[in-house]
Amino acid sequence: MRREPDFFGDQEVDLLYIAKKLREALKLEELLTSSNIDYLVETDQYLGGSIFRRVRIGAFFYVNAAAVASARELLGRNGYRPHQDAV
Repeated sequence: MRREPDFFGDQEVDLLYIAKKLREALKLEELLTSSNIDYLVETDQYLGGSIFRRVRIGAFFYVNAAAVASARELLGRNGYRPHQDAV
């Protein structure tokens, strides 16, 4: 279920996914809500494009650190490529 930042308080949240299109963000919200996963979504900037790199706006989805593994698995099963932290 979509939550406000206050809901998570001092809990650590991890980046789960960056939706680059509104339609994609809405589908992801529906998937997370129907799976009873609490998430936070905020707009932010990311660098996109392969030849002409430019700053774009996307929907950044975050989940509680304790739920990130199961949320990534859910996304993978539904055809999404969840965000993975750089090593």
